Amino acid sequence: MTTRLQKQYTDVIAPALLKEFGYKNKMEIPKLTKIVLNMGIGEATEDRKALEGALKDLEAIAGQKPVLTHAKKSIATFKVRAGMAIGCKVTLRRDKMYEFLDRLITMALPRVRDFRGVPATSFDGHGNYAMGLKEQIVFLEINYDNVDAIRGLDIVIGTSAKTDKEAKALLAGFGMPFMK
Repeated sequence: MTTRLQKQYTDVIAPALLKEFGYKNKMEIPKLTKIVLNMGIGEATEDRKALEGALKDLEAIAGQKPVLTHAKKSIATFKVRAGMAIGCKVTLRRDKMYEFLDRLITMALPRVRDFRGVPATSFDGHGNYAMGLKEQIVFLEINYDNVDAIRGLDIVIGTSAKTDKEAKALLAGFGMPFMK
């Protein structure tokens, strides 16, 4: 089953990138490789219920079961011991990745308060894009009445692009609303 964005990529975006950057081989054309959603739960050191709520919210957003992330080393000032569960993450690939990106661009981002676009400077130099949301409730899958706390969410979009310019052209083709 192909999603709307997969069809748009093969029919519109890939030929446009081929023409714009002059690739010699169609395998050079950048494509999405994965999307990683991450929630760091600072209050998980004292409250185990906070972590359970974050797992439930992230599973609803991603449509896939998240994994716990654990502290690598102990930090006494934050009351964190090595191996303690301090967050959760999920990696989306293939159909679920395109489906999530579609929901992010068309439904979630327009619901962000005072939204003027995502920063065009959040590329890492290797064609990957990172952004953060302050509230997980912008996603329609989250029922506002059942949310125990408003939490932030990190989203990293991994591409096979070699440069940030190629990655920005790819994401702009999908309709990512970059700031002017």
